Amino acid sequence: MRHTGRAIIAVLAAGVLTLAGCSDGGEDGGSGSGPGGMSVPKIDKLGSLGAGEGAVNVIAWAGYVEDGSTDPKVDWVTGFEKETGCQVNTKVAATSDEMVTLMKTGEYDVVSASGDASLRLIYGGDVAPVNTDLISNYQEVFEGLKNKQWNSVDGQSYGVPHGRGANLLMYRTDVVKPAPTSWGTVFDPNSPYQGKITAYDSPIYIADAALYLMKTKPELGIKSPYALDDTQFKAATDLLTQQNKLIGEYWSDYTKEVQAFKSGNSVLGTTWQIIVNLSKADKAPVEAVLPTEGATGWSDTWMISSKAKHPNCGYLWMNHIISPKANAGVAEWFGEAPANKLSCAETVDKNHCATFHAEDEAYFANVWYWTTPVPQCLDGRTDVTCKDYAAWTQAWTTIKG
Repeated sequence: MRHTGRAIIAVLAAGVLTLAGCSDGGEDGGSGSGPGGMSVPKIDKLGSLGAGEGAVNVIAWAGYVEDGSTDPKVDWVTGFEKETGCQVNTKVAATSDEMVTLMKTGEYDVVSASGDASLRLIYGGDVAPVNTDLISNYQEVFEGLKNKQWNSVDGQSYGVPHGRGANLLMYRTDVVKPAPTSWGTVFDPNSPYQGKITAYDSPIYIADAALYLMKTKPELGIKSPYALDDTQFKAATDLLTQQNKLIGEYWSDYTKEVQAFKSGNSVLGTTWQIIVNLSKADKAPVEAVLPTEGATGWSDTWMISSKAKHPNCGYLWMNHIISPKANAGVAEWFGEAPANKLSCAETVDKNHCATFHAEDEAYFANVWYWTTPVPQCLDGRTDVTCKDYAAWTQAWTTIKG
């Protein structure tokens, strides 16, 4: 298969999170207060583009920066290097934590940051606000991805949107009948599919339980699946502890989930669209739905270091990687919805954007992008303390047993 799939980075289980809730940064990234009183350091954005410095040092998820060495047909780097004179030096990172650590060294110019990395980098002063006027392709980015909580502060962009996707409910059509429409099918204590249900192996999966409870038990008062007080958190973790008896295996490696559904060891559970596609290509009788309660999801952003040694090449790279053809190439290879709306005309598979709902904002309106929980409740409450990600991590270990 040409597709590496998003799950080529198996460790996304802990890595791709979005720290939501923003602050009063200025148009130039001026200081302001964010979640928990975090402040945005004063960092100037680039005023104008100069000549390329001859290189750009990139930190990226696997599959985001392909130069033809993996597959000769998959190359959106070589042409960029010839056109700009900027040699692309890529460091593939395995986790968001690794990306943050690497960016702090000042040795890298740009990073394809996931949510928890993005705001940590902003508030840590490790990335600079982005002058989108210098990125011509930015104007063609879907509006639904611009100036969001994971890539901006008070209207100031700190990155260039790259792509997005939802966490879906996949099922074997020959076993699971009738076709499921609700997440309730994976939480039913009397499920006939006990031992063959699968779930995403990460503390952030607690949000999936919270989202289900938010829609089905309004008396809990959950407004965001990432802002849980003691009572709400206990309800979500209790539900997952109960679900644990139904789970055959937790997954974080896409190849293992494909094989599990193909063999029938798993017949129902969370997935990504790319996994659905690969499973079908392997002749597994599967379908997937966005359940009636909605779903969690993810989005990534290209960001530039506040200490970039090659800022001009960095900007040239960010503009190139979201250009219609390059962004289409990444989206198809990686398995996601592209950020550039013109990319839909450039994909080899002309149904790609329809498959990944790239142009369907109503679809993504039902997606709660992964959000790192913090003590200061991200739903705006100030009279209670919410559980932070450390508590989620500890609880997840207990849930799995």
